Amino acid sequence: MSEKVALVTGGIGGIGTQVCKRLYAQGRRVVAGYLPDEEAAAIEWQRVRRQEQLDVAIVPGDVSSFESSTEMVREVQERLGPVEILVNCAGITCDRTLGKMEKTQWEAVLSTNLDSVFNVTRQVLNGMIEQGFGRIVSISSVNGQKGQFGQTNYSAAKAGVHGFTMALAQEVAAKGITVNSVSPGYVETNMTLAIPGELRDAIVAQIPMGRMAQPDEVADAVAFLSADETRYITGANLPVNGGLYMC
Repeated sequence: MSEKVALVTGGIGGIGTQVCKRLYAQGRRVVAGYLPDEEAAAIEWQRVRRQEQLDVAIVPGDVSSFESSTEMVREVQERLGPVEILVNCAGITCDRTLGKMEKTQWEAVLSTNLDSVFNVTRQVLNGMIEQGFGRIVSISSVNGQKGQFGQTNYSAAKAGVHGFTMALAQEVAAKGITVNSVSPGYVETNMTLAIPGELRDAIVAQIPMGRMAQPDEVADAVAFLSADETRYITGANLPVNGGLYMC
C-alpha cells in the first residue's frame, strides 16, 4: 500500500473512527472530517488517536453545504495534497412516519446523507481523473435496500447513495477510479446502544447472525473496496448486515 491521501467525512463518528484506523493501518495519510461546531470534540478525538500512535489529521466542513465542502477539500489539498481516496461516511437520522414528518426533517436527512455525497465527491473527482487513480466509497444502508418504517427520508437518501454510485462508476470506469458503496445493517454504536433494551432485543432477533455489527467490521469492508488491489470492482454495493437482508 502507498501513502495516498484518504479523506473520511464523518470521520470522528463511531463508524468513521474505525474507518480512519483501518485506512491508517493500510499506510494511508488519513484526514477525518468533522462539523465546524464540533471542533472541541474533534481535537479531543485527535488527541486520543495520537495516544494510540495514529497520526490522523482533522479538518472542519459541513458536507451538507457545497461551499463548505469546497473549503474543506481545499484545506486538505493545501496541507497534504490531492485526495486519492474518499469515504463518504457522514450521516444523520431523523425518524418519523411520513404523515408526521416536517419538511425540515426531510431536508436535513437528504442534505446530510445524499447531497453531501455530491458536494464532496464533486470536489475531488477531477483531481482523481487527472491522476488516473481514485477510490470512492460511500456508506449506504440496509434500509436503503429494503426500506424501514419511519425512515422514508433516511431510506430514500441511502437508496440514492447507491444510485449515485452506480451512475458515477460508469462515468469513470476507464479512468482508474472505482466507485462503490457499503450498506451496513445495525451497527453497535453509541446511537444503537441508546435504544431501549427490549427494542434492541427485537432488532437483534431479526438478524440471522444474532448480533449487531461492530464498527470495525464495516471499516474492513471500506478498506477492502479502497485498496489499491481492488481495481476491478466498481459500481458494487457490499452488504454488511449479518444476513438481515439478502439479495
